[in-house]
Amino acid sequence: MQFFWVLAIQSQEPIVWTTDLEKVSDSTYLLKFKAKIQSKWHLYSQNLPENGPLPTEFIFKGAGKQFDLIGKTQEGKTKTAFDPIFEMQLSWFDYEGDFVQKIKLNNPDLALIEGEINYQACDDKLCIFRNEAFRFVLDQSKAVPEDKRVIDAGSKEKTTALKLDLKNKNLLVQDEQKTSDNPLFNLFLLGFLGGIIALLTPCVFPMIPLTVSFFLKQSGSKGKGVGRALLYGFFILIIYILLSLPFHFLDAVDPQILNTISTNIAMNLIFFGVFVFFAFSFFGYYELTLPSSWGNRSDSASTTGGVLGVFFMALTLAIVSFSCTGPILGSLLAGSLTAEGGATQLTFGMAGFGFALALPFGLLALFPSALKSIPKSGGWMTKVKVTLGFLELALALKFLSNADLVAHWGILKREVFVAIWLIISLLLFVYLMGWLRFPHDIKNTKISKFQRFVAFLIFLFSIYLIPGLGKNQTGQLTLLSGFPPPVFYSIYPSDSECPLGLNCFKDFDEGRAYAEANDKPILLDFTGWACVNCRKMEENIWSQPEVFRLLNEEYVIISLYVDDRKLLPEEDQFDFKYSNGRIKRIKTIGEKWATFQSLNFEVASQPYYILMTADKTLLNTPIQYTDEATYSNWLKIGLENFRLLK
Repeated sequence: MQFFWVLAIQSQEPIVWTTDLEKVSDSTYLLKFKAKIQSKWHLYSQNLPENGPLPTEFIFKGAGKQFDLIGKTQEGKTKTAFDPIFEMQLSWFDYEGDFVQKIKLNNPDLALIEGEINYQACDDKLCIFRNEAFRFVLDQSKAVPEDKRVIDAGSKEKTTALKLDLKNKNLLVQDEQKTSDNPLFNLFLLGFLGGIIALLTPCVFPMIPLTVSFFLKQSGSKGKGVGRALLYGFFILIIYILLSLPFHFLDAVDPQILNTISTNIAMNLIFFGVFVFFAFSFFGYYELTLPSSWGNRSDSASTTGGVLGVFFMALTLAIVSFSCTGPILGSLLAGSLTAEGGATQLTFGMAGFGFALALPFGLLALFPSALKSIPKSGGWMTKVKVTLGFLELALALKFLSNADLVAHWGILKREVFVAIWLIISLLLFVYLMGWLRFPHDIKNTKISKFQRFVAFLIFLFSIYLIPGLGKNQTGQLTLLSGFPPPVFYSIYPSDSECPLGLNCFKDFDEGRAYAEANDKPILLDFTGWACVNCRKMEENIWSQPEVFRLLNEEYVIISLYVDDRKLLPEEDQFDFKYSNGRIKRIKTIGEKWATFQSLNFEVASQPYYILMTADKTLLNTPIQYTDEATYSNWLKIGLENFRLLK
């Protein structure tokens, strides 16, 4: 016996439940639940830590009276890993989730068992919060068909009160948002930039004469020289791509292992220690090299000539340059592993890095005479190396910050992080001006105009950081978004219960009345306490100066939290009947606003934003998770349409 339901408030539900009833004996049954989950969506387990997403919860009406629950609801195998969105260890289901509850009847005449499933599901941009009703019919002859059930007059009245008489409803029909971003190409460019930086390091630059010398000795005919030069560049590229292959095998074992590696507390602390270690190596306090036998063996093999010799020459370059390329590659690796599909992204980043190294070395192998125009290595390379050391320290702090955020230590709040970056940038400025020296620096060297120019830029960056120490962080350090801790992770306490200290309402009628009295348009914000992407929009988009100004000065914000578990007063609770005949008891504030959203806008995901007037005229097409430029333009168009209505 199987039952099926779909909450038809969106064109495509990410979670679809089916139920099945198995009779074990005259009084014992197994109630089975199966969730079909769309690709890229997660349905969370019943067993989750506090301050995370909402766990899946099964509520059985009449339990303990009409029937007894035998044990807890059992669930199938979950995937457990560190979730970078919620920044904690979580368990969830991908593709399919199974649950079973065993019951024993106390009332042999019981005709049906009803209840609801409360759950949260998320993908990389949106979250949904649901209260799905279920119904197991034990005796068809006694159970009233669901489509024949009725609700009382009071519930009908409260349902009618939730329904808005919207104007311009045609704006609710919207095309799926598309993006032109190409993250793989962007990572290739990032890797390419890292490779260009690596070329200027003291470990890589001296390899240029060695490369030219090798190909001068190996050159025969012109055609043969061209072929070997191209092969040399190809081998450099392939070697760096091969470095990413192990992560593809890790990804095949568990798609979330890449996030686990790069975002758990222990790994972030290890990355922090490694990058600090690299930094002091760049400062010249010790040398960081691979075992010399590795380089000697590959260098000896490179003298064999032919294709094999060219390959080992490329391998020699990779090994000898490790002490300088290692930290840069480490930055690339650590950054790419945090994203979905990290192994593929890492390969593209490594390919960009290898291509940047292969291009100049391949060209020099092709045209050895070009070496004459390249400046000789010397003191300027030491400057580059020390500068990289300061950058490594700054980057190391990000890993310590990640660990601090996850563990809730509270030792590296946003202002402390910015203060340390300010100190690092000022020390780099002092160094570039010649007022600070490290072990490998040559005394009494003349400071070039270019070095003074770079020092000036570093000083400007230091000035840029200063506002990040203040109490009001709105719109500050936007160029560094994603590096410092979030704005709310601050040493300064905040009394506001609204994002960024903005004025907002958490009840639609109150907010609408205020908008009407002040002649302002409404930003209706469907959000959730456990909706991390809602927080991302607030911290990264709402905090942008122009967006913040519009929200603060031009709009009345009504934020409705669809996952608020606070109970409504008894007199405000009611039964809601869906179009498919299913009846659900609306008992909490979150259930009320979720029903309000689905009833009026036929959407049930968050974040979800609507612009409207106090008389319920829509001002623009609703929008969801998006970028700053799109969101700002959306607000401006809504404001223009509001003024045209006057």
